Amino acid sequence: MNDKQRVAHYAAQQVQNGMVVGLGTGSTANFFIEELARRQSEENLKFKVVSSSVVSANKAKQLGLALLGIEHIDGLDLYVDGADEVAPDLTLLKGRGYDLVREKLLAKAADSFLVLIDASKRVKRIGENFPIPIEVSPFAWRLVQRSVAAIGGHGNLRQTPNQDGLVVTSHGSLVLDVAFESNLDGKALNERLNAIPGIVEHGIFSGLTRAVFCGHDGKVDEQWA
Repeated sequence: MNDKQRVAHYAAQQVQNGMVVGLGTGSTANFFIEELARRQSEENLKFKVVSSSVVSANKAKQLGLALLGIEHIDGLDLYVDGADEVAPDLTLLKGRGYDLVREKLLAKAADSFLVLIDASKRVKRIGENFPIPIEVSPFAWRLVQRSVAAIGGHGNLRQTPNQDGLVVTSHGSLVLDVAFESNLDGKALNERLNAIPGIVEHGIFSGLTRAVFCGHDGKVDEQWA
């Protein structure tokens, strides 16, 4: 068992009978979904899931999990997902994928948001390793780009892997990938971005994390907010 599997299995033990559980997306989330399916089958654990993406929804369906539409819930007990960066104060960077709106909705709606990482995701400040993804309304992206530049951020629209078009999120937005010159911490940057009209959502998750589970060297470390 590798560290991703280990931390995913560890997090799956937090699920209890009757819970509504939010599913993240990615390789670690896949291990989490697989372990939930095993617990359902072997331990007769009863729960329902809601997905942050079509990808994880399809996987949950294939494994026979009871899937709720995000539009049918008004809250959930637990949301489990990964992160691209984690700062010491548990501010996160997410959104290298295309489901920022759903991910932040579930993170905010959950009684407990657990983040699964390996040690490479720990950073001193948000934006250290990756640009910050900013979802923008298609008609507003140039105005948002200008507003972001005014607070020290520079970036361009994200292109598809083949460089033959622009990435469009599941929410129908474009994505500006922005690097910031200043050493603003994640919380301060979160507040500044929240104040810019035309931004649909952005990849800084501040004040939402209940705990980070980090898998490394064959064990799992917990850091609670």
